[in-house]
Amino acid sequence: MDESTYIHTLISEGEHVEQDFKYEISDARKIARTLSAFANTQGGRLLIGVKDNGKVAGVRSDEEMYMIEAAAQLYCEPEVAVAMRTYRVDGKTVVVATVARAEHRPVKAVDEQGRGWAYVRVADENILATPIHLRVWRDSGDVRPSVLQFTRLERGILELLSGEEECSLNAICRAMRVSRVLILSVLSRFVSWGVVAMRYDGRRFVYRCSDLGND
Repeated sequence: MDESTYIHTLISEGEHVEQDFKYEISDARKIARTLSAFANTQGGRLLIGVKDNGKVAGVRSDEEMYMIEAAAQLYCEPEVAVAMRTYRVDGKTVVVATVARAEHRPVKAVDEQGRGWAYVRVADENILATPIHLRVWRDSGDVRPSVLQFTRLERGILELLSGEEECSLNAICRAMRVSRVLILSVLSRFVSWGVVAMRYDGRRFVYRCSDLGND
């Protein structure tokens, strides 16, 4: 498969959880958010020099690669390893930047005030990670007990999340009438163990008992 055919094959997939199109890179900090999202989720690739509609526009490869390196090295904490390669497509240059899933998460993108924010990739969007994500990553080395014995609060949360409706974190806090800190602690363990599934509904993350949790 020649270079042009390969890139057009990738473009035909559209933007998704592991692929994003960029017409050009003008802000390394913004690109750091995409690198963070890819690294914190499943990994992914940026096709630079491709418009949102899939049309190949081309770029000046040296400038784009420099901006990606700046995003990965200066504005990602920890630094993200990015593999880059240029392709000639219809007489134009497209840069493909590939990011692997991070072994140690979260990877944060640094904003103009020097604050680090972790992102996750949902479909074709970069979404700010929730406190649940951060706790799940922090506790990723914990092993799920072979026998689960739940407290009254934990049983109450599971009963709530076993219903027909998915619940937001705020809804769970209101229903259980306990502190947000306690809910975060319980919910993050349930998500980490696979007992509760989390899903982005277009506005927020919502929670519901997974099939495993209902076994």
